Amino acid sequence: MTVDRITNLPVEPRSEFVVKVQDINDNEPKFIDGPYLAGVPEMSPLGTMVVQVAATDADDPTYGNSARVVYSIIHGQPYFSVEPKTGVIRTALSNMDRETRDQYVLVIQAKDMVGQMGGLSGTTSVTVTLTDVNDNPPRFTHSNYQYTVLESLPVQSVVARIKAADADIGSNAEMDYRIMDGDAPGQFNITTDENTQEGMIILLKPLDFETKSSFSLRIEATNRNIDSNFLSLGSFSDTTSVKVTVEDVNEPPVFSKALSELVVSEDAKVGTSIGRVSAHDPDTSNNAIRFSIDRNTDLERFFNVDALSGVISTAKPLDREANSVHNLTIFAIESREFTPSRTLTNQTLDINDNAPVFAIDYETLLCENLTGFPCLCLLQVIQTISAVDKDEPLRGHRFYFALAAPVAGNPNFTLRDNKDNTASILTKRDGFRRRQQPVYRLPVLIVDSGSPALSSTNTLLVRVCDCDSDGVALSCGAVAYTATGLSTGALLAILGCIITLLVMVLLIVTMRRRRKEPLILEEERDIRENIVRYDDEGGGEEDTEAFDMVTLRNLNVIRDPSVRRDVTPDTPTFFHYPSASRPPYKSLPDNVVFREFIWDRLKDADVDPSAPPYDSLQTYAFEGSGSVAESLSSLESLSTDSDQNYDYLSNWGPRFKKLADLYGNSDGTGVFS
Repeated sequence: MTVDRITNLPVEPRSEFVVKVQDINDNEPKFIDGPYLAGVPEMSPLGTMVVQVAATDADDPTYGNSARVVYSIIHGQPYFSVEPKTGVIRTALSNMDRETRDQYVLVIQAKDMVGQMGGLSGTTSVTVTLTDVNDNPPRFTHSNYQYTVLESLPVQSVVARIKAADADIGSNAEMDYRIMDGDAPGQFNITTDENTQEGMIILLKPLDFETKSSFSLRIEATNRNIDSNFLSLGSFSDTTSVKVTVEDVNEPPVFSKALSELVVSEDAKVGTSIGRVSAHDPDTSNNAIRFSIDRNTDLERFFNVDALSGVISTAKPLDREANSVHNLTIFAIESREFTPSRTLTNQTLDINDNAPVFAIDYETLLCENLTGFPCLCLLQVIQTISAVDKDEPLRGHRFYFALAAPVAGNPNFTLRDNKDNTASILTKRDGFRRRQQPVYRLPVLIVDSGSPALSSTNTLLVRVCDCDSDGVALSCGAVAYTATGLSTGALLAILGCIITLLVMVLLIVTMRRRRKEPLILEEERDIRENIVRYDDEGGGEEDTEAFDMVTLRNLNVIRDPSVRRDVTPDTPTFFHYPSASRPPYKSLPDNVVFREFIWDRLKDADVDPSAPPYDSLQTYAFEGSGSVAESLSSLESLSTDSDQNYDYLSNWGPRFKKLADLYGNSDGTGVFS
């Protein structure tokens, strides 16, 4: 299209042109699916198709021969060939044997330009594997095999393994074995081991060197999967001979008599012979045999066995009811220490040595005849009883029941034997009352049918009960009397017991409340004065209403500062009186009365084991601060101008060292100076 340069407008209409590119051979053929893997059965006929290959060419197939491809085999001749136009690969030889060579690698070429000179080409590889067919029969490597086994070899054990060789693989090499002939039918069997394709010779019967020392077998191996196309090659089976030699071993003794159960009466005397065991040595040496009992099966040693003769006898009295069956193990011991065993069952025959007794503990309840309850009629059955016996007679048990002689004619109850090993208890009257007799005891005589017959007397308890309208027992036993029926003496006794218990409880509570806690401090703790403040100051001499002022006297008590307060004083009183002739307080002078009273209180505090080694407040029932009697405590001694000396505390030992440091004034200067 032409355009004006100035106006940029087309000066002629738009034109279209078609440009066609002519193809040239510039692309080689390519195998898109290569390389190839293929398989063909061995021994295949000539020309059997193996696989088809295909190559593509990107050039134009409509122009010239640029895309026309032909195939040829470069490597793989003379075993295989390829069709030039189709690319089909076929076998070029017949009867190729897999056992000789099982794999071939071919190189196939594809060339364009119909294979002419100047054409382009491409190649691929084809791996061909020969698959197996059953074209080889099994073959034994030897015509004769020999094996040796011990005569003690257990049954179902493998005697020997043999294998026929087969060049095939997989299912084509599977084979079956069988015993074609032998001098001991049923002695052996042969099966195939599926993993190894071996023939396993199995022992079916025990071996005995003394009976037969060798066996000869003829065994055949046959392919399991035979291809009919190769029957012309021959029989697909093979045979061989196998000889099994038995070696002698020293065998244990053998019990010669089938003795498994012995019977003995439980009343047999000690030493009674109950049976005999016998054994022999199967070996040619025929060694002597000795017998013994495995004591683990006869822990209580009820039996013995003669070591030489094998006679079994009783060693203790037997009791069938305690143990009716004894399982014994008898050892037969050869001189060369071979020990087989045999288990015998010894059954103890029963004799009548146990008396019959009640089958269960019966509970018999009888309703008393009160108004509103059903009438208890005469000869009414109130209980049915039965019996058991540890003995086991051959004809079964037969028991006879009767009331014992002392109560046979009692007016209350009777017994009826039901003739079927049970008996019924019946009432002979009515009007039973718990107040009269709450419990009746009936001795019942039970006799068995053994020889000799044994009997026992069992007591049946009959309780009289209070019952409801349906005859169901509500309460049994004696009637409880009410409190209104008690005598005056019984009531007083009960009341006295109650009062005694109350007094004891009050005393215990009072003693617990008055129990003092120990005031002694541990040695490690600081010793301090305990000041108890009640904030309740007395009225002094001016208080003329609370106390008798006559008793408040000025008592000048002599105090000895060297006396220890933690021990009993040597002179607890200023006036010594004999213990029997000490006058009472009322006969002493006025100034001595208070002094003696105070020293008695001090003595009580000093002998108290819980008394502390420090000052404490004591109640003396005398006036405190403001009284002409002055204070009895030294609690305020440091706050006054007292010149009392406390140096004696240093002589009281290490327990008073801290007090001595606090109050001592050895250098003339106190802690509060």
